[in-house]
Amino acid sequence: MSFQKKGILFPAHTDLNFFSSRARPEPVRSPVMRSPGPASRPTQAEPGDNKVSLQSYSDTATTKPRTTAGCTCGLLTGTLGNNPSAEKGHIWDSMRRTALILGLGLLLLAAFWNSITWYPQRFWGASGDFWQTRWETLLSTFEGNEWILYIIGVVLVPGLCFWGFNGLLLMVDRTGKPTFISRYRIQLDKNEPVDPVKLRQSIRTVIFNQSVISFPMLVILYPFLKWTGDPCCRELPTFHWILVELVLFTLVQEILFYYSHRLFHHPKLFKKVHKKHHEWTTPIGLISIYADPIEHVVSNMLPVMVGPLAMGSHLSSITVWLSLVLIVSSITHCGYHLPFLPSPEFHDYHHLKFNQCYGVLGVMDHLHGTDVMFKQTKAYERHVILLGFTPLSESIPDPPKKTGSALGPSGPLPHQ
Repeated sequence: MSFQKKGILFPAHTDLNFFSSRARPEPVRSPVMRSPGPASRPTQAEPGDNKVSLQSYSDTATTKPRTTAGCTCGLLTGTLGNNPSAEKGHIWDSMRRTALILGLGLLLLAAFWNSITWYPQRFWGASGDFWQTRWETLLSTFEGNEWILYIIGVVLVPGLCFWGFNGLLLMVDRTGKPTFISRYRIQLDKNEPVDPVKLRQSIRTVIFNQSVISFPMLVILYPFLKWTGDPCCRELPTFHWILVELVLFTLVQEILFYYSHRLFHHPKLFKKVHKKHHEWTTPIGLISIYADPIEHVVSNMLPVMVGPLAMGSHLSSITVWLSLVLIVSSITHCGYHLPFLPSPEFHDYHHLKFNQCYGVLGVMDHLHGTDVMFKQTKAYERHVILLGFTPLSESIPDPPKKTGSALGPSGPLPHQ
């Protein structure tokens, strides 16, 4: 298809403005070597900043907008420059994708619910009389003093799980034995061995948080649980109901922990409160509750307690939940990507970089775009459950570090 203008036949796709008198060819300029100005270097992110600040190299004589490194950094931290409409569209797109993923997951879970839970429920049902009998025996033993049974369930049992698991990890951190576990270390050649002075200080803080903060808060929780339900009800919950509660508890913790954790990364709050936890850039399991008292209340305790309080849960569900939280939190801080255990790569990367991966599951990070940098690393590829015995640091190694000099023939290169 074509058209004619002033007697000349042109193809339909021809841009006639090219021949217009308004379009003048730009003069060809000879290349000029420029030295970078004093303000043309990237600035490193401070701990506690939620955005990475990077100054772009701009030509003052040019009026056309350029794609600068600043835009890239805005995207890497979940922002879209200074365009509110673009940022709003990005958030809504993320919300739609997240809703789609969660919706499909719920549909699949509903479709295969009976198949997934058949064997556990069969075991639970077959042993139901056993557990129910043991529970009734405990109730008879502590009749009139159920609060003692409550303290055993929410303080003693989770505490034994925490210190038992971290005791094994501390043996490896301090002695390096058994040696085969050291192969699974995420940040190589660090904490080998752990600084004993720093470790003793952390242990004192952890014991203080558990005895002076966690214990009173859990005691105060008891009358509120009595008001919303009966934690020491004679009838145990079913296996299906415990699963439902654990899922809801996890979602509530993900939301509350993400926003409270990100709040503490505000520069003012970071320096006064959260910096204590980030003294360990290479974390160990014990420091999962090594934090300032304010942070321990707001980020560690409240997100975990809100779910059981809102559901009016049974003591058995609360005991399982608190024990799982402490063990999983210790795993995510332990610094070892061990076989058949949840991957700690996500939170380990947060301790390494500070401004990525704020949540527990990663759902809120995906929604807000605070995991974009993480997704571009080898750590993201390793962020899976290891189902073999070959360390992922060997099968998916980090790229070799660049050892070339950043100095060119006439000084530092502008892009470095």
